[in-house]
Amino acid sequence: MYSPECKAEVTPSENGNRTFSYTLEDHTKQAFSIMNQLRLSRQLCDVTLRVKYQNLPPADFQAHKVVLASSSPVFKAMFTMECREQGMQVVPIEGIHPKVMERLIEFAYTASISVGEKCVLHVMNGAVMYQIDSVVKACCDFLVQQLDPSNAIGIANFAEQIDCTELHQRAREYIYMHFEEVSKQDEFFNLSHCQLVTLISRDELNVRCESEVFHACINWVKYDCENRRLYVQALLKAVRCHSLTPHFLQMQLQKCEILQSDSRCKDYLAKIFQDLTLHKPTKDAPCRAPKVGQLIYSAGGYYRQSLSYLEAYNPSDGSWIRLADLQVPRSGLAGCVVGGLFYAVGGRNNSQDGNMDSNAIDCYNPMNNQWSPCAAMSVPRNRIGIGVIDGLIYAVGGSHGCIHHNSVERYDPERDEWQLVAPMRTRRIGVGVAVLNRLLYAVGGYDGTCRLRSAECYYPERDEWEMITPMRSIRSGAGVCALNNCIYAMGGYDGTDQLNSMERYDVETGTWSFVASMIHRRSALGVTVHQGKIYVLGGYDGETFLASVECYDPTTDTWAEVTHMTSGRSGVGVAITMEPCRKQMDKNCDCKSNQEEGK
Repeated sequence: MYSPECKAEVTPSENGNRTFSYTLEDHTKQAFSIMNQLRLSRQLCDVTLRVKYQNLPPADFQAHKVVLASSSPVFKAMFTMECREQGMQVVPIEGIHPKVMERLIEFAYTASISVGEKCVLHVMNGAVMYQIDSVVKACCDFLVQQLDPSNAIGIANFAEQIDCTELHQRAREYIYMHFEEVSKQDEFFNLSHCQLVTLISRDELNVRCESEVFHACINWVKYDCENRRLYVQALLKAVRCHSLTPHFLQMQLQKCEILQSDSRCKDYLAKIFQDLTLHKPTKDAPCRAPKVGQLIYSAGGYYRQSLSYLEAYNPSDGSWIRLADLQVPRSGLAGCVVGGLFYAVGGRNNSQDGNMDSNAIDCYNPMNNQWSPCAAMSVPRNRIGIGVIDGLIYAVGGSHGCIHHNSVERYDPERDEWQLVAPMRTRRIGVGVAVLNRLLYAVGGYDGTCRLRSAECYYPERDEWEMITPMRSIRSGAGVCALNNCIYAMGGYDGTDQLNSMERYDVETGTWSFVASMIHRRSALGVTVHQGKIYVLGGYDGETFLASVECYDPTTDTWAEVTHMTSGRSGVGVAITMEPCRKQMDKNCDCKSNQEEGK
């Protein structure tokens, strides 16, 4: 009988004689165990490593050259490449702590190492010196698990010093993802001005608002104001100042102590304030693009009756996920995102029990997969249009029963308050709304008598609307969005047919021109922009409620069908924000299942 650690195989040979092969599976492990016993008893050892580290007394470690060479390319070269150490019985070692060398020697014999938080950096540094890659990898994995806001910068700097690319990259990604928390730690305030400029210049910085970056820089200067004041201008040029609101800039120019004594910085920010209030196209650094999953959210809609669905589409892998339902079914609503939160605004609950126009605004938090109600609008608004300027949500037009609104009101999420602003010049339901260069555009719609090709533009500083060049086609219930300094209007209903045509408004020339048409005719469609492409969702083609989703690429002026919603529907609210927290989704699903079982 063979032991489990052995393998034997009998095979016939060409001349008819039988042969067998035998393998002792744990021979290597047993052999190294015996060699380790010999090392510990100082038998058959052929080298002594004399480790001298700083002011510590020298420490001697006896070992076998062949074992050390088998685990470390450095030792292999030292003992085989005609180096001076090849013939030495006592080899001097410097630059590594004796306890670290002891652990690396033990690893060479046992293939096992135990490292704590206090010494992992020293062990990793020693493993890098002697090119023991498996230990380097193990230490790297351990440090990645230990990353937190208080140590991420230090770990990143250490990884860069020892040229550990993987750890350096993982630590930097952690810093980008958790910038707000990292910027409050001691390590952040010890960055050099060059390191800080490099950090805040990264597109991947994950911030809800650029004001977080601005405040982090000002706080870094205040930490050592006397020596750091001269770097303020360089820091401000790395901040995406064109992404700040005029109100924020005005407050900083008036109240920020650091800026008061620096006329160049004040002039720089004053010029940006002017650009923003004059609504000039921003040719500043690109918007932040943190490496977090960005999904296309679709709320509500209509198919036979108003729906309560909230679903999200992931363009990177084509998947759909079902999320927490709206508390009240709604169609003809609009969706937008402020500070990472998804807002569902207005619409109508069109059901068998009757129709109820909505003045509600509900907020969905992807971090906990839950809805919460906000302060209601002054009037119900079905087939509403919305846009966001400076973090404020503008609710445009819509209807309440037979009343067609030209009124507009805006919502401040921080104060949970609505305020009426100047009304449009035209009553509009089924209006398409987009924001470009801090201007609010209201396009097409229906005034109660006629479907419209007209469009108008709202100037928030003046609280005034101005008419712009009308579209080339009549469009009510069109999809409207802003992309590349243009306003796009697609689909809609002209009073006779649903449309698949799309036209583009160039704000520089004030002209509309047709571009590629959609594959499907559709009105009451949802529309959003993701990574430089336009996505349209659902709608009605005159006969069918569509489930298809199309994508427009402006670089090729082409449309492609990319996916289908779980069912056809029209009048959805659409916007883009971060991927929801999976743990909370699972938790909510478990709670829902338990509730259903208890009924």
